[in-house]
Amino acid sequence: MSDRTSFLDTVVDRTLGNLRSLRTAWRDIAAQARGALNRAPRPDLSRDDAEQLRRQLRECLEARGGAVSARARAADLGRTYLALNDTGRERFLKLLAQEFDIDQGAVASLGERLVRADGDDERRKVERQLRVALEPPRITLLTQFNALPEGVKFLVDMRAELLKLAPRDRVLAGLELDLKTLLASWFDIGFLELTRITWDAPAALLEKLIVYEAVHEIRSWSDLKNRLEADRRCFAYFHPRMPEEPLIFVEVALVQGMADNVQSLLDEAAPVGDPAAADTAIFYSISNCQRGLAGISLGDFLIKRVVDRLAAEMPHLKTYATLSPIPGFRAWLDKRIPEEGEALLGPAERKAMQLLLPADLAAQSLGDLLTRPRWHAEEPVAQALKAPLLRLAARYLLTEKTPRGRVLDPVAHFHLTNGARMERLNWLADLSPKGVQQSAGIMINYLYRLDEIEDNHEAYSGESRVAASAPLLRLAKT
Repeated sequence: MSDRTSFLDTVVDRTLGNLRSLRTAWRDIAAQARGALNRAPRPDLSRDDAEQLRRQLRECLEARGGAVSARARAADLGRTYLALNDTGRERFLKLLAQEFDIDQGAVASLGERLVRADGDDERRKVERQLRVALEPPRITLLTQFNALPEGVKFLVDMRAELLKLAPRDRVLAGLELDLKTLLASWFDIGFLELTRITWDAPAALLEKLIVYEAVHEIRSWSDLKNRLEADRRCFAYFHPRMPEEPLIFVEVALVQGMADNVQSLLDEAAPVGDPAAADTAIFYSISNCQRGLAGISLGDFLIKRVVDRLAAEMPHLKTYATLSPIPGFRAWLDKRIPEEGEALLGPAERKAMQLLLPADLAAQSLGDLLTRPRWHAEEPVAQALKAPLLRLAARYLLTEKTPRGRVLDPVAHFHLTNGARMERLNWLADLSPKGVQQSAGIMINYLYRLDEIEDNHEAYSGESRVAASAPLLRLAKT
């Protein structure tokens, strides 16, 4: 077992310990009301257990007693779910989705009454009844978890389970959409708090940064400490009901000039820079932390808010840019190679490759060269591929669009939505296995100019117009 794997396993084990603590806390809450505790279900939720679950769900909806009883019932229901295995949880969710959905008969009847309504008073009365009928009872059940400690996090994790199941089950897809709508209202950007995370933060929070880092893995505690030194910044969004759980975080390096490779930024042996001497803030990693919030916009203007914080703290900073991966590039290119064949390269590029490559490699195709182990470490191969791959990366970023007019690359879409401009491609900027596999080692700088952010955002969001530097535009057209 590698040191990295052992290190991460230890961190994950402690994170799972938090789940056990949650079960204990909810057991204590459930015990506050007589009759709240039920026999623990079998992990796969057998038929007998399912009938007990129905009773629990109905009791939660009946809302007998006061607030203490309601919290106890919700806690007991949550404990039931947490005690199940994957099969049991799927059965739990299906029961919730199927039997606590909208009453279609009641909706149809109210629709007919609305059409026949005589007078404004009658119409408004039926409209109110119809609004109530159109909200499925399961929404009421889910909302009850909001009153529990870690209840919002519980629902976020429940949606993460649903996202795995919904694509193959239409009924569960409806429940997933209901839960997404509920969470989207709770996680509006106005409710989120932007917080700087330092090395002095609680160890439990630092461990979560290690687990949630999705761009450049954190290999050790010393690696994490390096990312939180004086010449670095880390900011995260938090929700008031999930104060110990980062939702999304961004890592920033304070440097001189626009960074062109991530190896230098992450070099633990490099001396700590002087923040007062920096003229550029480089955003080099942005990680979403909660799978259950996928599709709920948390990052809109995240960087603008961080830029505002940095500008207030360090007015001497002149440039704000990213050093970002291009995660969809190789997947796109691997599809284009068999479809376009030799036409993918221009005559001048093919001729240059013939001149730069040794005889035994000159006859190989672009696809063959890219499948060579560590092709980027072979100087002739790297030099031969540099020009065509940079041009193709520019084409992918600027011209490949979804049917809705968005750029195909998800990271590009994120930054363009936030008001950035595509600025510069960087060759062999990320030589990690992941960087080579996903982006052919190429990274891009997205530039955030404070006086252009809002205009760029509106142009892209409203007209699908991409802001890009002149050199990058020319490169895409060659």
